[in-house]
Amino acid sequence: MNIQKANLIMTAGLPKQLPGIMRPEIPQVAMCGRSNVGKSSLINKMLNRKKLARVSAEPGKTITVNCYDIDSTVYLVDLPGYGYAKRSFSEREKWKKLIDKYFETPGERLYLQLVDLKVGLTKDDEAMVNFLVNEDLPFAVVCTKADKLNKTNRIKNLEAIRNHPAIPEDAEVIAFSSETGEGVDVLWEIINEFVDFVNGVPMDEEQTPEQNEAK
Repeated sequence: MNIQKANLIMTAGLPKQLPGIMRPEIPQVAMCGRSNVGKSSLINKMLNRKKLARVSAEPGKTITVNCYDIDSTVYLVDLPGYGYAKRSFSEREKWKKLIDKYFETPGERLYLQLVDLKVGLTKDDEAMVNFLVNEDLPFAVVCTKADKLNKTNRIKNLEAIRNHPAIPEDAEVIAFSSETGEGVDVLWEIINEFVDFVNGVPMDEEQTPEQNEAK
């Protein structure tokens, strides 16, 4: 796919705005995580853009589902962050209704569960992971801000997340940095494999994912 052909096609702040925008036959990669975990920065790095996804100066301020069309091949969906302590009850209810509506809309989805590598899994992260597991939804764990830790703490924190009781043993756990670009190639490999799977594209066992991607 051509990542230069990336456009924001939807910003939905109300549940009624969600249906009918995204074509159900196009696979979706949805990003979930707490406020300020780095979803917008991840999108910008993945698409080699600086400001396609707006990085909020105040975490938890915006409650919207943002959808990016990548070459009419896959949607990247930025779900509103959770767990912001200063958010009012009414705002939390708005978040819940919007998220619930998103999960009800049709589409084949892969979820990227973003976790701040320095912070580790919060209780809100655990709740989200438990939901994904209980609903049997495919997901990978993306550990953001990997460049903020020294080598010792990075290894220790990655192992703590991999061995956390909430994380299935077969779950992909990827270290990611929007500063250095670490993890970008791995994430695109996972996304391309997911898109091929949804589209029923067989992979030649004798070739690498990169070779198949180049066909």
